[in-house]
Amino acid sequence: MAFDVDAIRREFMILKREVNGKPLVYLDSAASAQKPNAVLEAMAGAMLGSYANVHRGLHTLANETTEAFEGARAAVASFIGAPFVECVVFTKGATQAINLVAAGIDISPGDEIVLSVAEHHSNIVPWHFLRERKGAILKWVDIDDDGRLDLVDLERQITPRTKMVALTHMSNVLGARLRAADAIRIAHAQRVPVLLDGCQAVVHEPVDVAALDVDYYVFGGHKLYGPTGIGVLYGKPDRLDRLKPFEGGGEMIETVTLNHVTYNDPPHRFEAGTPPILEAIGLHAAISWLSAQDREAIAAHEHALKDRLTAALRAENGVRLYGDAPDKGAIVAFNVEGAHPHDVAQIVDREGVAIRAGHHCAQPLMTRLGVNATARASIALYTTEHDIDVFVAALAKARRMLA
Repeated sequence: MAFDVDAIRREFMILKREVNGKPLVYLDSAASAQKPNAVLEAMAGAMLGSYANVHRGLHTLANETTEAFEGARAAVASFIGAPFVECVVFTKGATQAINLVAAGIDISPGDEIVLSVAEHHSNIVPWHFLRERKGAILKWVDIDDDGRLDLVDLERQITPRTKMVALTHMSNVLGARLRAADAIRIAHAQRVPVLLDGCQAVVHEPVDVAALDVDYYVFGGHKLYGPTGIGVLYGKPDRLDRLKPFEGGGEMIETVTLNHVTYNDPPHRFEAGTPPILEAIGLHAAISWLSAQDREAIAAHEHALKDRLTAALRAENGVRLYGDAPDKGAIVAFNVEGAHPHDVAQIVDREGVAIRAGHHCAQPLMTRLGVNATARASIALYTTEHDIDVFVAALAKARRMLA
């Protein structure tokens, strides 16, 4: 199947708009991707044609909506290669999914959590809660100058007290891909479970959780061309069975008495209250839409644009790039000498170009890089060569203004 970026762009209405009198160039998809018409139509259709709460009603609308909600769960399971539908838990986002795991495992004072310095805050702060509240010890694995995890250091950090290894599958700043199968093998050799933050990776490459043999895998819908307010926790059945519930309320229970409560089976045990129904339907639409595309062609398209942008930035004096792993994803972090990233982002915005600037919720990584912040341009399947060229010209203008 040939990849036609112009045809793809016609499915994203927002890409037709102007910003500051200029055509929109959206290079912030690593923060949140735009949504195709299929997602908007699926969610609107559910609200307009058949909406009710799920699981509890016996009337027609409740049955229809429950079927759509559980159909979304089945679609997610298929999309990531989960062996059972029951392995998929819906959350309000990847952040909540990680918090759910961190809050549900057994931790005693002195137990260890192994992380990398490249983690997003969502995969750091929940483990700090365990440090503050239960006396856990956080241990840190370094990266090389290209952004790749040091697997030798990973093996060194794991001890008999290690209760979890939690790593990003793809850095949201550097785009560096984790050698996930190797990292999991190292941890499992010492009987330690692994959680992978797949928020970036699942967008840019097929993920098979069963083949990886990963214990927990999390991602959010909004980077995957789906809506906000929906996330996924995949867990192996035995891991979910042992995980303590994160929240209490409706649906997650089996029985409640004045003196006792018993819990539902996974995944419902972890879905207290009314779940993100419409958002799950939107995620299903996003996954179906993306799966209908040629993902190999998309990957080649994004890789070529990343190379085009990288080459253009390298040709500019006074621009420093961060992270040069050979198989990195379509994320480019950089700084302009003598200019704060926030100023760079605001000036290119005047030309209609949206990029990210700041610490990207990765302050330990900024410390490792020796900076307080970077600018970041991230590429998606709807990005074009023209977008890259417009951004490079806007950046050159920003450099002249800030010189």
